[in-house]
Amino acid sequence: MGLFGFGKKKREREEAEAKAENREDEAAVDTEETAAPTDVADTYEGRGESYGPWDVDDENVPDYDEYLDMGSYYLPYLAGLQLRIKANRSTQEILGATISYGASSLEIEAFAAPKTMGLWDDVRADLLEANEKASEHAGVFGTELHLPVTVKGGKTVNTRIVGVDGPRWMLRGIFSGKAANDDGNSDTEALNKYFADIVVERGDEPLAPRDLIPMHPPVTPAQRQAAAKTKDQADDKEHLDDIPDKPEGPFDSDQQTEVKTTLSRGPMFSEVR
Repeated sequence: MGLFGFGKKKREREEAEAKAENREDEAAVDTEETAAPTDVADTYEGRGESYGPWDVDDENVPDYDEYLDMGSYYLPYLAGLQLRIKANRSTQEILGATISYGASSLEIEAFAAPKTMGLWDDVRADLLEANEKASEHAGVFGTELHLPVTVKGGKTVNTRIVGVDGPRWMLRGIFSGKAANDDGNSDTEALNKYFADIVVERGDEPLAPRDLIPMHPPVTPAQRQAAAKTKDQADDKEHLDDIPDKPEGPFDSDQQTEVKTTLSRGPMFSEVR
């Protein structure tokens, strides 16, 4: 549960303040023993500073040039992962993505949030009210929900739901399989870190709180690079159109560029529609 050390700065600050008060009062007080017990973790600390999920405008955001572009967020690559896209059957609108890894899965959704406050506390409260079997627990991303879900065939599947608030967005992850148990198993550690490495792009489009941030089909790094090269070529051509008395036709055959795109990246990712 302390995989990333979230909340470390806050705890160190509180401990330092407590020690200062103890010196002033000349009283030895063990703050850890006298603190009220709780099953809810400290406020999620460090997002955008030391830990993710990240925003594209965070100062310390990782280099996501080699990530898979989904529109509302960028997904890192990890050997052994499979990607399944969730889409509306009638409109083909992309609604989310699910990552499968080992004996676990992680469903990822990005929502618009108010400018002045987070969204996860309200969403969590609504889920608790709507599901009597849901329960709050302390986790590496702050307060999370554990919720048993009945699937087709009557089987009950345990899920672990986390939410992280960013600037005008909330990223929600639903962990199932082994990763639903935050007990330090390899699936949980891998998918916790994977979720923390995601980079969110809210965009400037006006959206109501809780609206899904628009997504698009996966765009690979190779596709983005090819598109950027094509745009640069178009810009160069537009610039050449302004040259007076320029000759007609191509200047030289060596200036012809072949553009290749691919949706595959070895065994790291596979797409299922």
